[in-house]
Amino acid sequence: MTHDIRSDSHTPYYDGGQDWRDTATRYALLPLRVFLAVTFIYAGLDKLTDSAFMAASGSGSIGDMMSAARDSSAIPALIDMALKNPVGFGYAIALGELAVGIGTLLGLLSRLAALGGALISLSLWLTVSWSASPYYYGNDLPYLMAWIPLILAGAPVLSLDAAIRSRRHGPSRHRAGDYR
Repeated sequence: MTHDIRSDSHTPYYDGGQDWRDTATRYALLPLRVFLAVTFIYAGLDKLTDSAFMAASGSGSIGDMMSAARDSSAIPALIDMALKNPVGFGYAIALGELAVGIGTLLGLLSRLAALGGALISLSLWLTVSWSASPYYYGNDLPYLMAWIPLILAGAPVLSLDAAIRSRRHGPSRHRAGDYR
């Protein structure tokens, strides 16, 4: 006679509530989501409020930064395209970072926001951070990798996406803690 023994089993709380491991699993991506959201909001605001950055040329400008990174980037043509209007490109990046950060923080269209964050990180890695040697000295690749779990999972807790999903499917499908 054989017995089924589950090695991953654990005792739930005595009051019938969720086990702490289940709760930790549900909230596992929340710190990453908050970190990425705050970082992207800060980066967008920092660019928008820095008059030296939002210039075609000069010390600390987006134009000079892109010109300096052009020859060592993986895709110089991408930088050439941005150099046609560096200030417009700077505003596009800054506003994109703000949109990604706010969407991620609120958990609104969270997978789309995470995809936007990954695309921004990818473009920065292939241009500005590409020449970092060894590769792990560049910070854009880890940001790119950090967005992937949020693309896959979205924002299942403490998010507007979860609140909308809960209202759409009614109380029968509501799980405690989905959007609180």
